[in-house]
Amino acid sequence: MKDEPRSHPFRDSVEDIAAAKRIPDTPQTRAPAYRLAFADRDFMTRDELRPVRLQLELLKPQLIMDERGIESTIVMFGGARIPAPEHRDTARTKTLAGLSHYYEEARRFAKIMTERSLETYGRENVICTGGGPGVMEAGNRGASEAGGQSIGLNIVLPHEQAPNAFVTPDLSFNFHYFAIRKMHFLMRARAVCVFPGGFGTMDEMFESLTLIQTGRMKPIPFLLFGREWWEKVVNWQHLADAGVIAPEDLSLFAMVETAEEALAVIDGWGAEAR
Repeated sequence: MKDEPRSHPFRDSVEDIAAAKRIPDTPQTRAPAYRLAFADRDFMTRDELRPVRLQLELLKPQLIMDERGIESTIVMFGGARIPAPEHRDTARTKTLAGLSHYYEEARRFAKIMTERSLETYGRENVICTGGGPGVMEAGNRGASEAGGQSIGLNIVLPHEQAPNAFVTPDLSFNFHYFAIRKMHFLMRARAVCVFPGGFGTMDEMFESLTLIQTGRMKPIPFLLFGREWWEKVVNWQHLADAGVIAPEDLSLFAMVETAEEALAVIDGWGAEAR
């Protein structure tokens, strides 16, 4: 992030952090109480400071994306375990290997969408993924192949997971709080694309659909890649027939198979809005 011009004459926090490191070493200056509060890791990680940490995780990506001029995103959810076609032989199961073509569709879709994004100098329709492997990697890879930028919203997990190599470094974020990460997925979303995946993918899909269903978020193009997959994993019609969702809720999303079909839905949505 860049330093914004200050309109006041006071010393800034960076100056005082540097000055605090130059003070004499005494029992008083070594005491935790003497540390500057905002530079005190032990203090900032206290349970009582959780509201402050939540605010910081909301603000940091927001400020950076604002400074980069990013106005809208195309969100891509999907399985971390789906391999690229060239690595399908390393898949854990035959089914995963068979899903590798969705990696390719995700890569193609992201490439085409990023080519469009470049027409706005990277302000609109910026690809946004969870920053990990699988379908997420495919999205960032397609954007990179098109010569554009893309966002990766990583989260700290018990097992080590570095961002994939195709995320734009300056837009590679890391989160502690799932809730704030989910907010950033949707705050700028112009469309959501969901590829086959597991618990994480379905969590992101259903939470996003719930926000639209309940009117907490404006409707946007919501695309599920792979009709056979999604109709096998979720009996959508049964939900409507049972009355636990309304029949019209089935129109909140569209099922597509290819990048071109997804683009047609997005373009058609824009035409309706006009």
